[in-house]
Amino acid sequence: MKKRFAFAFSLALIFSMTVSAQHTPPQVNTYSDEAGDEGRGFKKDHLFIGGSLNLGFSSYVFNVGGAPEVGYSFNKWLDGGMLININYTSERADPYYNNNTRTRVFNYGIGAFGRFYPLPFLFLQAEPEYNWTRYTQRYMGSPQQGYPSTHQQAASLLLGIGYGQRMVGQSSFYIALMFDALSNYGSPYRDLNNVAVPVLKAGFDFYLRPRRRM
Repeated sequence: MKKRFAFAFSLALIFSMTVSAQHTPPQVNTYSDEAGDEGRGFKKDHLFIGGSLNLGFSSYVFNVGGAPEVGYSFNKWLDGGMLININYTSERADPYYNNNTRTRVFNYGIGAFGRFYPLPFLFLQAEPEYNWTRYTQRYMGSPQQGYPSTHQQAASLLLGIGYGQRMVGQSSFYIALMFDALSNYGSPYRDLNNVAVPVLKAGFDFYLRPRRRM
């Protein structure tokens, strides 16, 4: 049976806030401890907000969704935060692939993420989530027949690797390829045969307050 592959790319959910006109030159993929201020507690200019707009597709499936996030740059190695996601998936009817049954799926969920930078441009990402999903199906043969909607919930754990351009205090861009490491049926990152599909996520984040010149 042909596997479903879901690919996601992002135009970005852009969240803007008032910023100062003066700031120091951006520190690419770094953290302010290099300027000697490590250990000074919470820093507002390390807090960021952003996310992504995702599109997925295959021979039978179309997916669209968004995933806004808020996070914090803890040090030059680690970012972490919280996210929510909302997704809609449509699977067209096919007599060989799914017994000529059209499926509509809507899911929403909450989660957390961590990005560890072993290299300035390369990061490892872990993203535990919990999702709620509603399935609606209709047999498109003759005679056509609708089925009652079903609801499922499942935990997932996305693990993967990515590339990022990270300017602490200004903005960042990321793209990551991930897979669901759990095998829970009903995960939005697994197909109807419970096979994990590759997920490509990309997006932008913006820090809430750029650095000011001293």
